[in-house]
Amino acid sequence: MRPIHSSRSCARRRAGVRPLVMSLNVPDGDKVTIQNGELQVGDRPIIPFIEGDGTGRDIWKASQHVFDQAVRKAYGGQRSIAWMEVLAGQKAFDTTGEWLPAETVEAFREYLVGIKGPLTTPIGGGIRSLNVALRQRLDLYACVRPVRWFTGVPSPVKNPGAVNMVIFRENTEDIYAGIEFEEGSEDAVRLKALLKENFPEKFQKIRFPDSAGFGLKPVSQEGTSRLVRAAIKYALAQGAKSVTLVHKGNIMKFTEGAFMKWGYEVGEKEYGDKTFGWGGSGASEWERIRDESGADAANAAYGTATAANKLIVKDTIADIMLQQVLTRPEEFEVIATLNLNGDYLSDALAAQVGGIGIAPGGNINYETGHAIFEATHGTAPKYADKDMVNPGSVILSGEMMLRHLGWNEAADLIIKGLDTSIANKTVTYDFHRQMEGATKVACSEFGKLIAKNMD
Repeated sequence: MRPIHSSRSCARRRAGVRPLVMSLNVPDGDKVTIQNGELQVGDRPIIPFIEGDGTGRDIWKASQHVFDQAVRKAYGGQRSIAWMEVLAGQKAFDTTGEWLPAETVEAFREYLVGIKGPLTTPIGGGIRSLNVALRQRLDLYACVRPVRWFTGVPSPVKNPGAVNMVIFRENTEDIYAGIEFEEGSEDAVRLKALLKENFPEKFQKIRFPDSAGFGLKPVSQEGTSRLVRAAIKYALAQGAKSVTLVHKGNIMKFTEGAFMKWGYEVGEKEYGDKTFGWGGSGASEWERIRDESGADAANAAYGTATAANKLIVKDTIADIMLQQVLTRPEEFEVIATLNLNGDYLSDALAAQVGGIGIAPGGNINYETGHAIFEATHGTAPKYADKDMVNPGSVILSGEMMLRHLGWNEAADLIIKGLDTSIANKTVTYDFHRQMEGATKVACSEFGKLIAKNMD
């Protein structure tokens, strides 16, 4: 990836020149709003979009064609999307001198639901990650990553069809909060002094304090509860059998362990008539019954819950989970986990079903209705403007967006078109090189094929 430095923007500031203001061209259409927790969507919703950097330009063109055709075919031309381009990343920097203009954030805030391609992360100070910045500024606390296999997609595992999960990854806390202290910096020195004076027993655990950098890992009950609540509500709505809390609480007892404990509490206190906590880490309903009345009573309660088709809330350690998604993936449906665990797990699962090139993602605040759906891969600048990369990640993220809007019929057509195209072995280069007898097509051609195969 070509290093991107923010010298131009800094130079503008040193010279006293204000960044250029981005002008939004607002199309005719309807604002998406929220009332009593439900999205209100007209027949022509205004949807802000960021085409993305690098390969994002090719991907977006192919994807937008798919979205428009799916909506047109599903609703006979009675509905459409009013697309409104907003800027972020390299295109924003070249146009305004800012990597993430305030107008872009405000557009997503005002119009609630949007979609974006991959973005360059600036190097040299300022914003650590444009993607993380958008999530934090709009409090998009749930990163939702569905993972499923499409028939014919090359996979390194024997039975990729067994993978069918949805990951709810906490998006705003954990180490992604970005609270770090660089080795040798004044802040690191002050933090070490604070630890040494007030927490000497913990300071002694630092093996090489004179050359150590530090990072803080905040995990709150509020942040945990809203994430697990969203996962349980989704699981109940979809008729899933289980929600698995993935954590490393055996080592990080007061952060990851607390996530597990608080997660069980949400299930029992808020959805007790619909869920049953069954785990082995010391915080589940099953364990409490076992400790109070014995193992037979606990097992009987579990049997009663499963017979009543209650949602089972369970937990597993993160490193064990990375084994189990390979050896018995069929046991997992909805997963709730912290930020770093979710990052590892979602990419590992994507590899099992064809790679991150077709892995979708959505960043959602279920209380405010704000949501940004996005490509989960990078910008791949060496392939930029060559019309060859797989647009599947953005296309499937758009499919998620349509379901979020309540336009399930259009979303179903996208799945049908993509599934048929791959099954016919007419694919982009990444799949073509792994599929015997396949026909290679360009990114734009693949988008047109998906739209054609919706019929």
